Amino acid sequence: MQKIIITGAAGLVGQNVIARLKSVPDLKIVGIDKHASNTALLRKLHSEIEVIEADLATDGAWMDAFADADAVLLNQAQIGGLDEQEFIDNNVVATEKIVAAMRRHATRYFVHISSSVVNSKADDFYTRSKTAQERFIDTVTDIPHVILRPTLMFGWFDRKHLGWLRRFMDRVPIFPIPGNGEFIRQPLYVGDFANIIISSLANRPTGTYDISGLEQIHYGDLIRLIHTTVEPRARIVHIPYHVFWWLLFVYGKFSSKPPFTTSQLEALVIPETFAVIDWPAIFGVPATPLSNAIAETYLDPRYSSIVLDF
Repeated sequence: MQKIIITGAAGLVGQNVIARLKSVPDLKIVGIDKHASNTALLRKLHSEIEVIEADLATDGAWMDAFADADAVLLNQAQIGGLDEQEFIDNNVVATEKIVAAMRRHATRYFVHISSSVVNSKADDFYTRSKTAQERFIDTVTDIPHVILRPTLMFGWFDRKHLGWLRRFMDRVPIFPIPGNGEFIRQPLYVGDFANIIISSLANRPTGTYDISGLEQIHYGDLIRLIHTTVEPRARIVHIPYHVFWWLLFVYGKFSSKPPFTTSQLEALVIPETFAVIDWPAIFGVPATPLSNAIAETYLDPRYSSIVLDF
């Protein structure tokens, strides 16, 4: 029986990978995550796997779970928030301790989930910490691994990006788009990315790969595509960028964990695109057309009963 450890198991990528992997025969999956509510949902949805609730930035019994592991999906990440130390702890310190656990137990291979932001012009807590994280991973020459750098992802269990925006559409009469909304995005369907990860775990390539969404779309058009697909109550309106920024700033003063921050807005409007490679051919994973992926994400009847509560 093979054993795979998945860190950040209860988040967007982890949930989608586990949903696809758990049917593989003779495979033991151990999921580790520190968020109690998300971990509870992980146990509820995937009772077949072992789930450990632990803070990976702190030494603990979780490190013993790496014994006899054939491979690791190094996937935990701090994506949003207002405290820089949380980004350092979850993206850098935790990664160092995971690598220490892998070395202690002679793990044979790992997949590291980096981010396209390491090539971005953005300068925020997330970008700095993910860049530092990847630089550390580059020093890990004793354990074979692959580095995957996805762009903005969406799909089931997305509560921080497009998933939160989609739910917001049902809660307000007006949905604001900053400025003209003409900010190029390359959204990546997490279902495709999960299959790339599974391909990597099976075939064990090494190197670094930029995994960008193959279709470029303006942010405003992406929001309109979601709006057309789900037909929410909100009406889309454009508001000046600076007004939008101040609304987020004020909201952040009243929320300790805002789902969207001024730093994320500033990164959103940077005019940049990311490298596109032929990942369908490299990893043997067909790309799902964007409109189909949006429909699969938000129109599946199971979405409202499970994911909207995530």
